[in-house]
Amino acid sequence: MNISYKWLKRYINTDLTPEEVSVALTSLGLEVGALEQIETIRGGLRGLVVGKVLTCVDHPNSDHLHITTVDLGNGEDPVQIVCGAPNVAAGQKVIVATIGTKLYDGDKEFVIKKGKMRGEESWGMICAEDEIGVGASHDGIIVLPEDAVVGTPAAEYYGIEDDYLIEVDLTPNRIDGASHYGVARDLKAWMQRNGRGGELSKPCVDAFASDKADGAIPVEVENTEACPRYSGLTIRGVKVKESPKWLKDLLLAVGQHPINNIVDITNYMLLGLGQPMHCFDLAKVKGDKIVVKTVKEGTKFVTLDGVERTLTERDLMICNAEEPMCIGGVYGGLESGVTESTTDVFLESAYFHPTWIRKTARRFAINSDASFRFERGIDPNTTVYNLKVAAMLVKELAGGEICGDIVDVKSQDFPGFPVELKYDYVTGLIGKNIEHEVIKDIVKSLEMEVVAEDDEKLNIVVPTYRVDVRRPCDVVEDILRVYGYNNIEFSDDVKGTLSAKDSVDFADDLQELISNQLTSCGYREIMNNSLTAASNYTGLTAYPEENCVRIMNPLSSDLNVMRQSIIFGGLESVARNINHKNPNMKLYEFGNVYHYTPGADQTEKALAPYTEQSMLGIWLSGNNHEESWAEPVRPVNVYDLKAMLENVLTGMGVDLDTLVVEQTEDDTIAPALTYKNRGGKVVAQLGVVTDELLKKADIDQPVYFAQVFWNVACKLAAKKDIKYYDLPKTLPVRRDLALLVDVSTTYADIRRVVESSEKKLLKQVSLFDVYESKKLEAGKKSYAISMIIQDDNKTLQDKQIDAIMKKIITNLENQLGAKLR
Repeated sequence: MNISYKWLKRYINTDLTPEEVSVALTSLGLEVGALEQIETIRGGLRGLVVGKVLTCVDHPNSDHLHITTVDLGNGEDPVQIVCGAPNVAAGQKVIVATIGTKLYDGDKEFVIKKGKMRGEESWGMICAEDEIGVGASHDGIIVLPEDAVVGTPAAEYYGIEDDYLIEVDLTPNRIDGASHYGVARDLKAWMQRNGRGGELSKPCVDAFASDKADGAIPVEVENTEACPRYSGLTIRGVKVKESPKWLKDLLLAVGQHPINNIVDITNYMLLGLGQPMHCFDLAKVKGDKIVVKTVKEGTKFVTLDGVERTLTERDLMICNAEEPMCIGGVYGGLESGVTESTTDVFLESAYFHPTWIRKTARRFAINSDASFRFERGIDPNTTVYNLKVAAMLVKELAGGEICGDIVDVKSQDFPGFPVELKYDYVTGLIGKNIEHEVIKDIVKSLEMEVVAEDDEKLNIVVPTYRVDVRRPCDVVEDILRVYGYNNIEFSDDVKGTLSAKDSVDFADDLQELISNQLTSCGYREIMNNSLTAASNYTGLTAYPEENCVRIMNPLSSDLNVMRQSIIFGGLESVARNINHKNPNMKLYEFGNVYHYTPGADQTEKALAPYTEQSMLGIWLSGNNHEESWAEPVRPVNVYDLKAMLENVLTGMGVDLDTLVVEQTEDDTIAPALTYKNRGGKVVAQLGVVTDELLKKADIDQPVYFAQVFWNVACKLAAKKDIKYYDLPKTLPVRRDLALLVDVSTTYADIRRVVESSEKKLLKQVSLFDVYESKKLEAGKKSYAISMIIQDDNKTLQDKQIDAIMKKIITNLENQLGAKLR
């Protein structure tokens, strides 16, 4: 937000220098990014003075040049200047550019030097209007009135004052500072707190009055949700022309190009008082009626930039009796604006619902000054006041008559935000005991109304223009801004608690361990925004949109909810990498997800409907490695991801044998393989990302996704006892069996029977071959398994080994009908 120092002083009586203003605003949270001196006239008329032509004779060697002597009022002898202007004459008061003065012609700069013209010396230059930037005439030199004082600097004579451009870096919540008056309001609070005065000067509208009772056009608001308040006024008989110098200078100072007096007034209101306004040419308002509504889906509309746009049923339009004229709060139409031929206008001053404006602006990729303010929330209680200010300016600069009364259509009242502020709460949050009277003075200086008070608290009402202040902590932040962060002393005491590592430390240690494990396996860590678009969850049953935690004042429709699942950010990263020719990806992310349960009870102790959970997400896509002569590449598959997931769980210390693995329904990954603990809580999931999600993310290759519910997995890992044993003193014995079993028999069945047959000496069972062939009996297949048998303390005898093997074989035959091949 660009702030003109001169414009700012129109609203606040201050003797602060621009540098002091910048420091004050930064301490108030309106951080100043840059302070730049700007000149109303380039060069600031430095080196130019008022002179008097004492003599003027024709140049002997020219038919149009004159030789003059000019008194510069500096107490020195008059100087000789050769001048070619036809109107130069003795006795005139003129503007003289002295030796060394810099003058400008567009982007070109030239310096006045001593020189000779047709053999005669010239010690300066007598100037015309266009040569010094005070006008456009080049018919002759400037001839000043007789009362002009010789020697007066031209800058002083013309009243030229340099301005300063203060660049304020607004945070998204401080839309109240998006105007010169809004900045002046904050500066007033700082000045009053620091004993520097600070009185606001708001334009007075007491003189506002209607000139005639008839001639106004009616307004009808059909969509009161999108437009809770719409104010308008008809002015007839205006004359559209160039704006006066003071208005053009203010607009130019902040980088706004002047257009004409009517349009410039609306820009003055936007930048000065923070009220976006629109002005319609009444000759183009068909049916002499303003209708605020949505239009039929698919309606075509051409905006001011000449682009034809296709409207939806969720785009609020300002229409006449027959057709739309303007996208409400976002952008004007090509055919309804003010031109030089305009004589009658309709001024609009409205309050539009921020969400409607934000969605429309994002839908059409339009970021106008008006939408910037409307989508963050302006003050709904000042539309009529601002309309009066604008109307009085129109009458002053363009003439005309105000017809009828102001039309003000509002569907509701807009009270301030009540907040109960306890003094103890302020002290606890700030960390310093601030006197109650100081707190009350700061609150009042911020225009918050104290409606009740006692020794323990204040009951205040926050003005409606402070859309970001709704809670006690918000008020405390405002108090601290004005009181000064630098005035909060650091205590000499150090308070802390020494304790053993708790579960948080354990989870952090595990995260570092698993992060190292994944990185060593070629995975890259990513970090994605916790904010995402609610549209990601539209139609999902696994993550319903109504369970999203919504942001009260989101920056955009793409960042309007907290993420329910970690999958979407990873898919965006996958898509970005594919688009940058990096299709082979192994990615992981540690992050939190958020969930809202509608209808859950809220207590003072906690917000029960809202939950937050830590997650680990793993994404796999493309080939298993880059192309190499040493090993052929192959596409990754779900088994690669399953192996990595189980290695992660094992690395954490989770006993996989205690988990139940089952296939579950999920519309983000299919099939979804879910790992649960014995209590039924989900520990991890993995699967293939559905085609619907891949299409939505613009990904045309398979993506495999796994997620670990980190809090649950950490609790399981914490329960695992790590036991240490002496190394065995004996060698292991391996025995292999080739078994013929029914095709319905699984390896898990065989392993269960083998392990139950010998629990003490059997150390390991593994499958090393599966054989199916027509040469085998019908309905049969062959498993080849190996078993490791070992006694840690003594060498096993053949009789012992044979007895164990016989028992295993007997149980396999009896329980599974297995046969030795």
